[in-house]
Amino acid sequence: MSAIDFQQLVDAQYAPLFRFALSLSKSDADAADLTQQTFFLWASKGDQLRDRSKAKSWLFTTLYHEFLTRRRHEVRFPHVELNDAREDDIAVSPNVNALDSPTVLQALREVEEPFRTPLTLFYLEQFSYQEIADMLDVPIGTVMSRLSRGKAQLRQRLRSKEEIADLKVVPFQSQKEGQAYG
Repeated sequence: MSAIDFQQLVDAQYAPLFRFALSLSKSDADAADLTQQTFFLWASKGDQLRDRSKAKSWLFTTLYHEFLTRRRHEVRFPHVELNDAREDDIAVSPNVNALDSPTVLQALREVEEPFRTPLTLFYLEQFSYQEIADMLDVPIGTVMSRLSRGKAQLRQRLRSKEEIADLKVVPFQSQKEGQAYG
């Protein structure tokens, strides 16, 4: 598609696409982003469309799918201002720098076997997803799922170990502040 054809398509379809995006998103900024993303996708993939007379329906369908993708992302990962967030809502990851190697390896040993093996192969042995899938004779999607679940188990165990370590720390308080020793 030539630059002139692309410009003509944009000129003809921008306003209707923007109105459609606005009806979906209820926000001018989001509607503009959706419309821009749709034309970007057309610029990169539009040449794959065999019948150019279906360009309009392709654009509207693509915009709708892009809207759904963004909506799913917003539901899964809601945007919360830090000032508005409650302390309970903020998940704090364990301080990796404060954990020593034996602690991490012990936590890894406590992860269930189907999840421990892919974690070990991927992070400690540096194998690719495909290589792990071949070794374990499972689909690559299973490897990715086990890695995700294994990381969640490992995080949980590291958090509990960190909490136990925090309980073992005894604050040191001098009986007499400013007392000189020597």
